[in-house]
This record gives sequence, structure tokens and C-alpha cells, in this order.
Amino acid sequence: ASSGIGEAIAKEFSKLNITLILSARRKEELERVKKECASNKNIHIYPLDLEQNDKAETWVADVLKLTPKVDILINNGGVGHMGNVIKMDAAVERKVMEVNFWGQVMLTKAILPHFMENNEGFICTTGSILGKFGSPGLAAYAASKHALYGYYDSLREELRETNIKIMMVTPGFINTNVTLSSYTANGEVLGKNSVAQEKGMKPEDLAKKLVKAIEKEKKSVLIGKWETFSVPFKNITPNLFYNAMNFLTQRARKKD
Repeated sequence: ASSGIGEAIAKEFSKLNITLILSARRKEELERVKKECASNKNIHIYPLDLEQNDKAETWVADVLKLTPKVDILINNGGVGHMGNVIKMDAAVERKVMEVNFWGQVMLTKAILPHFMENNEGFICTTGSILGKFGSPGLAAYAASKHALYGYYDSLREELRETNIKIMMVTPGFINTNVTLSSYTANGEVLGKNSVAQEKGMKPEDLAKKLVKAIEKEKKSVLIGKWETFSVPFKNITPNLFYNAMNFLTQRARKKD
């Protein structure tokens, strides 16, 4: 919740009469977000690092000391990378999977017993349009997002006879610093944003749509601008889709 989509969701939720627990690695940024929320009377700060997801059960136990009941889990943390598979350090790819996939999964597994005990709960997980198709230079990121859909679609079916709901959010290009803070092939910070991100939907607009989707208990929601049409485009005519994506990729590289 320290930046981007997570920050926007926190601020949108703060307009409602609910208790929030904000998490991320950077405590000082969480404190800033808390101060900027519409109401910070019922907001707790709980710093954590999703890469250390073996501590998930401890995190949940600590949170349940702050509030006796959790109703909604927003799985939103993630990291990006930029680099071809052949050049990408495997350690970077493992980090991406550890944060983007296992971080969400282990936190989900840790909170599920609490949800099962109450026979209610809502799990909202942020995927990506790159969880619906691959893209050059983003193999591990796309893989981590693809894995989320398989996992949470399966979990939803396992929980069909309960009152625990699962929703997958598929954002398009959102105007955040996710590309700016992505890792290069050797693990350094990229420090360069993409044009697509800069022209993307404002995270505040996504947050409004996401909160409404949660209220309606949707199973999935696709949020973004024109790029969201790429998902049905790929499903209907995959060959044409990948030819078009290759053309756009090559054109973007020439501009760089």
C-alpha cells in the first residue's frame, strides 16, 4: 500500500467506515499514505516483505492482534523486470516469482483458516493483462501473473461451497512506477518508465472501479483503457495478435 495501485486502493477504502491494515516494505511511505487517507482513525501500519513469505503465518497472527476479524485480503504487492530470458539472471527471475506469486499465495494460505472459521471472507488478487499473454523481455513477470490465475481460479472452485469469495483483478497499463522500479537482467533497478505506463489509467480511477467490483463480489474484473481489448483480441485471433504485438514492439525499439 506504499505506492501506485496499493496506495490508491487504501485511500479509496479510507472513505468508508472500515478498519485498514496497510502493508509494504517501506514503513515511512506507509505512514505517509496513512496521513493522506480520508480518515486515518482506524488505520494500522504493518510493514512486511513479500519475498520473506515464509513468515506469512506470523504476519496474520500479528494482524489478528490488531483487529479481531479480517474481512478482505487485497493481494497487490509485486515487482517487475526487463530483459530477455537468455540474459536474465535466474536469481532475478526467482525473486519475481517469490514476490509476485508465492508472496500472494503464502499470505492467502495463512489467512484462509481464519476465513474458514468465520465461513466468510474476500480475497482480491491483482493480476495483469500479461497474465493473459506473454511479452518479450517480460517472461518471468508474465509467468508469475499467469500462475496467479491458475491458482486462484482453482482455489475459487475449492471454496465454492463456502462464503469465501475470490476475485482476480486484471489491470491494463496503469500510471505507476512499476516499470521505473523494475529490475534489469543483472538485478539493478531499471530507473526508466515506459511510455505505456505513463499514458496509462490513473491508479485512483482503477481503485474506484476495483472497490465497486468488490462490493458486487465479482469473480474477475478487467480494468484499463484501450489495451484491455488485447485480451479478447489474443483469444480470438492469436496469430494476428502476436504479429501486431511484434510490430508495435519493433516500432517502440526504433523510437528508443
